[in-house]
Parts: sequence; structure tokens; C-alpha cells
Amino acid sequence: MKHTLMIVEDDLDTSEMLRVYFEAQGYKVVTAASGNEALEKCKAEKLDLILLDVRLPDKDGFEVGQTLQADVRTSRLPVIFVTERRERDDRIAGLKLGAIDYITKPFDVQELRLRVRNALRRAGSQNNPVTGLPGEKLTTDRLSLMLERESWAALGINVVGLDKFNEIYGFVARDDVLRAIALTLTSAVDELGSIDDFVGHPAESQFVIITIPNKMQNLGAQISERLNQAMTYFYPIHDREAGFVRRGEDEADTIKVPFMSIAIASLSHKNDAVADVDTLKQALSQPLRV
Repeated sequence: MKHTLMIVEDDLDTSEMLRVYFEAQGYKVVTAASGNEALEKCKAEKLDLILLDVRLPDKDGFEVGQTLQADVRTSRLPVIFVTERRERDDRIAGLKLGAIDYITKPFDVQELRLRVRNALRRAGSQNNPVTGLPGEKLTTDRLSLMLERESWAALGINVVGLDKFNEIYGFVARDDVLRAIALTLTSAVDELGSIDDFVGHPAESQFVIITIPNKMQNLGAQISERLNQAMTYFYPIHDREAGFVRRGEDEADTIKVPFMSIAIASLSHKNDAVADVDTLKQALSQPLRV
């Protein structure tokens, strides 16, 4: 599968050179000549990494990086800053904004290629391959950091019956379910959560949301309602009409398999039983409805 890079560079000669070079290496390349254009294309394209020039005509790359960090849909998108600035403070500013690397001009294009390759390997190993959301390690890391706060809240969204659905309809249909759930969760967080909320996919049948206490109840209830209503649409029409999946050829041997459902565990700093991240992860996996 081709990785998609976005090159944000206002020097058209440099942009074109990088586009041709990386396309020859097997990448799909999207280009942008300004910060605003880059942010618009981030919404329209499924990107794997951004090469972001710091000096842009409308806003600097650090401002673009800050905007990407503030949006739950792009906060985990790998960014490599490309700049003429060599000062230590500039490098630190970029790294504080979540940049995974920082390269100064003039750069060696072979070195840049290796940095891109290594960044994609690191990112790919930590994100769920189906949904693109942070996987088990990143989610565990965020839960550990969350527990250090005085006030916190987390939701465990568990897909009950996903294994049976996969067994009956296959992995392609299962992956469609997971991607739809991921989209529903990120949209719900955008609409109902806080700006710093986190959405992870640590296990095949589980998603995790980190939010704040006063958002937890409404967010969990809305997600439960939306997803449980949507689950039936992943089944063929004859199964939807029956209200279950019929397994077995003979009437006497028929097994009625229930549809998938969503069960949510909601926890906050008020739960005294949560002593460490392992206890928290176990509690979030329990199918307790909000």
C-alpha cells in the first residue's frame, strides 16, 4: 500500500523536486504552497506524513503544526519540519508541537528519504492498521499520563459480538464496521468532547476515549445511542428484517445469533478502585453500559 505524503513548501522548484523524487520512491504525494492550503488538504486527504516548511507566505509552519495538534483528527499525524532556521529554540519549538523530526536546509535528499521512511515505520507500528487510530502502546501511554492528573475521565467502547460477525461475514465486512465506528467516535468527540480529547483503538473490539469529567456522561450516552442504532445496517436486509442472524440449514438446528451491540464502561478519578493503568485497562474492557 502506498503511503501518502504532503509537502508544504512555497518554493515551487523545491516542491516540484521533492514531489518527483518521492513519487519515484513509490509514494503518493500531495503538495501545498501555503499553511491554509495545507490545512484544507488535511481535511480532504488521508495523509500518512507531512513535510512542513516553517517559512510560509500566510502563516509559519509552527502555527500550522499547532492547528494540526489541536484537531483530534490530525493530532497524531507525523510531521517533519523543514526549515532554514538552525537555532536550538526553533528546534525545541517544533518538537513541542509534536514534530517527530526536524531537518534544516540545505538538506540531503537521501537523508530526508531515510527520515521519512523511519518516521512512517514508527508511526505505522503504533497505529491500528484498520482505523489509523492510536493502537495499544499509544493508548496505554496516554492512559498512564491521564492518571497523573487530578481530574480525568475515560470511556471504553466495546463491540460485543464482533468476533461472531467476523466469523459469519468475513474480515472485509468487519473492517468496514471498525472504520465506521472510528469515524463515529471522532465525529462525536469533535461535536461533544473537549479540544484535548483522545480516541484510541487498543484492541480489535475496543476503542478508548480520554475526555474530561463533565463531558463523559453525555459523550458516552450519545455514542452508545448512535452506534447501537447503526449496528443493524451492517447486516443484509433479510437479517435486519428478522432481527437476528440465522445459522444452520435445518429448522431444528437453527441458531439465532444476535446482532452486534455497543457496551460502554465509563470511569473517572472518582473511581477509587483504579490504582494503576493495568487496573484501568481491565475496567475499561468490561461491558458496562453508560
